[in-house]
Amino acid sequence: MKLKTILAAAALTVVPALGAWAACSGHSEAMSCAQGTVYDSATGTCVKQVTG
Repeated sequence: MKLKTILAAAALTVVPALGAWAACSGHSEAMSCAQGTVYDSATGTCVKQVTG
């Protein structure tokens, strides 16, 4: 009986943590840049927007 309780508690602890990790992996947050600048994914910063 104790073994089943321990296994159930472990499952209830590990499964949500794995789900949270899987949901967050591979995602990036949207970045806001000041007016006149755009996000440069190569450098990870905002750079002046060049039009022309």
